[in-house]
Amino acid sequence: MTVGETQAGTGNPPQVLDGPFSTRQLLRIDEALRLADQGTGLVFSVYVGGLDEPIREHAQRLHHQLAEPDKSVLIAVSPNQRQLEIVTGRYARKRIPDTYAKLAALSMVASFGGGDLAGGIIQGLDQLASHAGKG
Repeated sequence: MTVGETQAGTGNPPQVLDGPFSTRQLLRIDEALRLADQGTGLVFSVYVGGLDEPIREHAQRLHHQLAEPDKSVLIAVSPNQRQLEIVTGRYARKRIPDTYAKLAALSMVASFGGGDLAGGIIQGLDQLASHAGKG
């Protein structure tokens, strides 16, 4: 069953979304991911959930599980822990140096602090993709 389908016989969408985002926000994040991927040739991913200690190492493990980790960028956000990590693969790091990732992170944290988790993620994806340029 997908997000847009209705439950048989009820005419109502299923309650399958268990997280901090509305369907509209998820669609906006998905669109931002698609645009970042297409515009850069890199592979962008977002993880929202708990991160084990040490946080950075857990985010790196998640990144290494991606299909193409060398050209991937992972944004890992743990709202409850108030943690954010941006992990770039070897090839992606050449196009998005740590300095630019930190700038995007600062912008994201500002949005998160204002209560806009989805907007912060979308803004971060846009900034990272802009810094990476066309690939």
